[in-house]
Amino acid sequence: MKAVILLGTLKNKGLSNTEILVEFFGDFLSKKNIEFEVIKLVDHQILPGSYTHLDIEDDWPQIYEKILEADILLFATPIWWNNHSSELQRCIERLDEVYDIINSGKDSPLDGKLGGVIVTGDSDGVEHITGNIANFFSCVGVVVPPYTSLGVIWEGHSKDSKKTKSQLKQYYAKNYTEDAAAMADSLAKYLS
Repeated sequence: MKAVILLGTLKNKGLSNTEILVEFFGDFLSKKNIEFEVIKLVDHQILPGSYTHLDIEDDWPQIYEKILEADILLFATPIWWNNHSSELQRCIERLDEVYDIINSGKDSPLDGKLGGVIVTGDSDGVEHITGNIANFFSCVGVVVPPYTSLGVIWEGHSKDSKKTKSQLKQYYAKNYTEDAAAMADSLAKYLS
């Protein structure tokens, strides 16, 4: 079993709450023998567009191939003004070609893949983002099993917070171990 996690943090260096939560959750995937690759989107050139291949070369076609090879697709994002990150939105737009394939009467290349959402923020927005992404997944053939969202709202995620990686992981372990384990269990169960 293999998962691809599209990490939508806006930070190309320094501490990212979402990246730390993905690391935390990765331990639970590993316990279920689910291999995973984290693709930090900000480290790649992904141009705006609504097709896999554009007139100008970028990194999206290689990322898309990794998505096709995976069994699980997870979107991980911080909350920005009650929405997912612009990095993640660009990927959703580039995946629009999958919807075109479905509209042409063909099967989705993503049929049967499992999906899930990981969200960090310091105020409301998790439900809104999870709902939007679950709707998108449903429209392109990705199955969203129960318990496959991990949302952490905490003032320690605020933009000006000085929490360390260790403090973040301790907070996640204390408050979200059960949720992370349930998400990994659900993904493993639906693949077996």
